[in-house]
Amino acid sequence: MRFKLLAATAAVAVLASGSAFAQSANLTIWSWNVAASALKSTLPGFNKQFPDIKITVEDLGNAQVFDKTLAACAAGGDGLPDIVSIENFEAEIFWSRFPDCFANLKELGYTPEIQAKFPEFKRTELEVGDVAYAMPWDSGPVAVFYRRDLYEKAGVDPSTISTWDDFIAAGKKISAANPGVVMAQADFNGDSEWFRMIANEQGCGYYSTDGQSITINQPACVSSLQKVKEMKDAGTLTAANWDEKIQANTAGKAASQLYGGWYEGTVRSTSPDLKGKWGVYKMPSLTADGPHAANLGGSSLAISATSANKEAAWKFVNYALGTNEGQVTMLKEFGLVPSLLSAVQDPFVNEAQPYWGGQKVWADILATLPKIVPSRGTAFQSDAEAIFKATQAKFFSGGYPDAKAALDDAANQIASATGLPIAQ
Repeated sequence: MRFKLLAATAAVAVLASGSAFAQSANLTIWSWNVAASALKSTLPGFNKQFPDIKITVEDLGNAQVFDKTLAACAAGGDGLPDIVSIENFEAEIFWSRFPDCFANLKELGYTPEIQAKFPEFKRTELEVGDVAYAMPWDSGPVAVFYRRDLYEKAGVDPSTISTWDDFIAAGKKISAANPGVVMAQADFNGDSEWFRMIANEQGCGYYSTDGQSITINQPACVSSLQKVKEMKDAGTLTAANWDEKIQANTAGKAASQLYGGWYEGTVRSTSPDLKGKWGVYKMPSLTADGPHAANLGGSSLAISATSANKEAAWKFVNYALGTNEGQVTMLKEFGLVPSLLSAVQDPFVNEAQPYWGGQKVWADILATLPKIVPSRGTAFQSDAEAIFKATQAKFFSGGYPDAKAALDDAANQIASATGLPIAQ
């Protein structure tokens, strides 16, 4: 009788959970680089709970995922996979142009209780009215990743680098002591990364935090662009794209890289033989008493409205992003910084990391999170990004008398493209 009661109870439990344990599905996810690898690392844990849901993660590259998703949404969702990785900074482009392209996660189980597990600023760009288009994944607190040995050879102590002027001075020493080594690299041709990181640090961006006005020509943004040019002119920054930076890291030709915390996994996974030679320090600021904190990157997962397996897709999204197990697995394996509040408190964060010379890199990186000023991408991010990159290139080549003139021009172009007013 006892056995029968237990069996009956188990049966009721299975029925109450819907078809969770009986459902079978084959899901496809589009992602990129380390993010794709991180998602793959969660599959063993996920499949212990859901063995009949098979998942294929396709690493297409960041730009390719954006372009293919945009094209698929324009075609009514035709060709989309079940789940798409979406960078927060670009997210509002999709929701504004194609509001029917992705499923409302609230209809699949994204309850207020689950939403409350994430900080408000991470959800701002992912929700419109009563629709939650995506769940927050990682964040990108900025830090300087540096080669301990190259700094030491030049007699440079990273703890003394408080300002960007200090960074320039240190770069000259490091390059002199290590022939053929550059202080840092920036993708001047294909990205706005350095400007956005320093501008965010100074509380400025393309748009206001409410997304209603253009702020790219505000004084803090002007100072940020000017400083990037000074670093370029000093030889502190040299041009390199993503792959070239990785090659320089592995070859010992770059002393530093400035990126969001997720770059930890990139360094560790692409330069495994350099264990113990890398370290991390907080980003410099325009002044010694400046903010020393910014965010670059941070992504989310969305489920396509055309997916035939939305419920199964939700189970994976909720496991990978909504549980400590999923999020901490990605942090441990590939350095993706969780947005899930409980995962940030995991004991692993305070552990010394062997690859990083025993430094508690996650405690150091995550300590900057409370200081980060939110930065909106808005629905017009691609307009501003294209205009800024062209403006930056023209400014660097002497096409404007100063940074203020360059960003005034950019602001006027963005206003013409978007119809938004320029903040006064």
